[in-house]
Formats: sequence, C-alpha cells, structure tokens
Amino acid sequence: MNVTLRQLRVFRAVALERNFSRAGDGIGLTQPAVSRSILELESQLGVKLLDRTTREVALTEAGQALALRLDRLLDELDQMLLDVGGLARARRGKVRVASSPTLSANLMPQCIAACGEREPGIQLVLLDRIQQDVLGSVRAGEVDFGVVIEPQDADDLHQEPILQDPFVLVAPENHPLAKAASVRWPALSGRPLVLLDHASGSRRLIDAALERHGARCEVAQELGHATTVFRMIEAGIGISVMPALALPPGGIPGLAVRPLRPTVERDIVLVHRRNRAPSPLAQRVWSLIHDVAAGMRRQQGVSPG
Repeated sequence: MNVTLRQLRVFRAVALERNFSRAGDGIGLTQPAVSRSILELESQLGVKLLDRTTREVALTEAGQALALRLDRLLDELDQMLLDVGGLARARRGKVRVASSPTLSANLMPQCIAACGEREPGIQLVLLDRIQQDVLGSVRAGEVDFGVVIEPQDADDLHQEPILQDPFVLVAPENHPLAKAASVRWPALSGRPLVLLDHASGSRRLIDAALERHGARCEVAQELGHATTVFRMIEAGIGISVMPALALPPGGIPGLAVRPLRPTVERDIVLVHRRNRAPSPLAQRVWSLIHDVAAGMRRQQGVSPG
C-alpha cells in the first residue's frame, strides 16, 4: 500500500467541506487535482470512501471510519513534525566534544569561552583524552564530535581540517641553536631530544619530519604531557620539536622558540562519524570552533587548513 500524506490531507479537506471545489480552495489545489487524489487513495485502499452526486459529496461507511480517526492522527503527526523541526532551532542543551591534550590546553579554552559568549544556552563539555581515545569516543557515539591531529586509518570518519599548526624548536635560551632566527632540521642531528610520546597524534609526524630532513637524533625522553617536556628542557636534558599550539601564549621563561625550516605543519581536524551528521546543536558548536580557528589564523599568522 502506497498511501501518501497528501492524499490523506486531501481526503480530510473533502470530508470537512463535502465539496471538491471548496476543499481544493482550502488546500491550494484545483478541483481536478482533488478528484484525482481521492481516486488514487480509494485505489490504494481498495474501498470507496465517497459517494459523489451532482449536488453533494457524502462519506461512505469506510469514509466515515477513516475520517473519524484521521483528524487525531494528522494532528499528532503535525505536532511531531513541529517538535522535530524545533530541534533544528534549539539553542539550549549539552554538546560533548573530545580533543587531544595539546588542543585541549591551547585551542579548546578559547572555544569554550566563545561558546559561553555566543551560545549561552549551550553547555560545551570537553573530554581531554589521548588521540586514539578521542577517535574511539567518536566512533562509539560517546561524544558529538572530536578535535584531533590528522588521524590515520580513519576512513569511517568525516574529517574537516580547520587549522595548520607548524612544528617549532624549543631549547634553553642559552643553547647554541637559539642564537639563530630560525633553525634547519639537519642542525638537530646528534642532539638529545625530549619528545611527546607515541600516544600523541603529533609524534609520528615529528618522527617523519626528522627522517625526511636528515636529522639523526637520540630521543632522550618520551613524555605524555607538553608541560613535562618543557620542564625536562629547562633541566638541560635535551631540546624538543613541538607543535606551536602546545606552547603557552605568553611563552616559557628561560626557553627559546625558533621556527624550523623548511616548515612542517600538522593538520588540526574536526571529525564525526561518517553518514551520521552531528545534531543541529552540535553543528552550532562545530561552526563556532571553525570561527575560533579562523581568528587564530588571522591573529597569529598560522596557515589556514
């Protein structure tokens, strides 16, 4: 049976008006279109709904049975559609976002602050996790979406780059490499490095850049948090290659930051489950994070994604 919503609405109009022309006027259809719709409905149901004469339209027993129940059903359907449509206009609720640690520390605070200003009815809940756990949370539907570093083996996720973040050298201010305005990758050869460990989404990119540019280094320490890396550098254990966004906005007393040449960048990406679009409320936060990233590019000169 292939009964359409339009056919049912046309029948209800005829049942109320008991006249094809007046029913058509009420719902914006011509009299022939109304008649055709009723015939199609009767054909689908296999029963006559109306008795037509030149002077009036009367409901058959089957037509009366349908009309009695149709008003309530269509009213409930209309209310349901209004309720669902209201979700698209909703401005209050909770949106859960997972992000990897360096982004949680140096991108997401601005996003949460902007959400509080622009969308005061939305509570942005941040889950700060290592990258693989962020991706797992997105896949499991635990969060609305994630903010990560260009993930591998993630064809099941929709990915949208929002920012490119360059890698930089971090060293003590008195270190020989800190004397130059910028440092070439091969100059790192032979020097002990303190790096983020492989749970970081950035580590594989750093390793690849070191190898690609001929920097042969010993990794003295591998650590899970950027703050610990900086403390190790201060203690003289080594120098580091870090993403620029991992650095506090005001810098770190006693440490120098220098661009690495040629420039190597990591892509910061928003991800959600493919074929499962975020809710309208989550879409508002997704767009807001885009805007914050665009503002960072303008203010700090970071390349666009």
